[in-house]
Amino acid sequence: MITDSTLHTPADANAAARPDGWSPLPPARPTAGLSTWLRRLFWLNLFVEVLIVATGGLVRLTASGLGCPDWPQCVPGSLTPVKHQEQSWHKYIEFGNRTMTSVVSLVAVALLVALIVDQRKGSQRRGLWPPVAWILFGIAVQAVVGGISVRTGLNPAIVASHFLASMVLVAASAWLVHRARETDAPPRPVVPREVRWLGALTAVLVAVVLLLGTLVTGSGPHSGDDAEHPARLGLDVRTVAWLHADTVMLLTGLVVALLIATLLVARHTRAPKAWGWVLGVIVLQGIVGYTQYFLEVPAGLVEIHMILASLLVVVTTWAVLSLRER
Repeated sequence: MITDSTLHTPADANAAARPDGWSPLPPARPTAGLSTWLRRLFWLNLFVEVLIVATGGLVRLTASGLGCPDWPQCVPGSLTPVKHQEQSWHKYIEFGNRTMTSVVSLVAVALLVALIVDQRKGSQRRGLWPPVAWILFGIAVQAVVGGISVRTGLNPAIVASHFLASMVLVAASAWLVHRARETDAPPRPVVPREVRWLGALTAVLVAVVLLLGTLVTGSGPHSGDDAEHPARLGLDVRTVAWLHADTVMLLTGLVVALLIATLLVARHTRAPKAWGWVLGVIVLQGIVGYTQYFLEVPAGLVEIHMILASLLVVVTTWAVLSLRER
């Protein structure tokens, strides 16, 4: 005779046997049901968030941070650079970065409109709203922090917070792209609880690495201003750089542990590949970091280092999210 218990699948049995809901069997993967143009908009948002980090790095590395000495105007009485402005070509670099803020804002507004239209067409994808809300809020905060950094003459602590806020926006944008390929079903863990804790610890350590990186930059030669005595943090750059490097080594060990763990318990999910990408970016970032240190911090390598930092945030976000599926 067929009973309810005989209708349970092996995955159900495995999930029921574990209090945290983890099962070693691969889950079903229903489609998220989003249109192609909406997915492309999510990717575009991620692209422009990384691009504005790159243009911001260009501003700093060309000492163009005060190319527009006023805010929100470039110079008193004009939103755009003026012909006889004393900042020479620096004004165009800084104004280009400010223009990118407008581009990022327009894309974010397009996200908001697209989700409203999607909802009116009957979509039930409410899980997309939190990352979009974070993006809209973060852009507003970034505009204010950018203005404060100009008004304070590129105070290194404010400039550092400006970069870290950008990393939060990149993470939110990566989160949105990931959510677009999921449903709004409750998340189901694909690894044991201990592995998920290790993933969360790794994400925190990535944040610490980024913070230490801003301390290195704030103590090094690239202030963002071409003044004879620019504002710096006053920390010993060699000491902070080695602390930054040691933390990266610890991060590498954690990522290797996560890669091995996911290969052992979640081989049939996205998790091993996702953590493999994290490891690859960290190794590449380490090569660039040590090279720029021994070459006395050339501007080109610093720019690459900043772009790779954004990429590290993207792949880490996806890797942490790969430890559960919807």
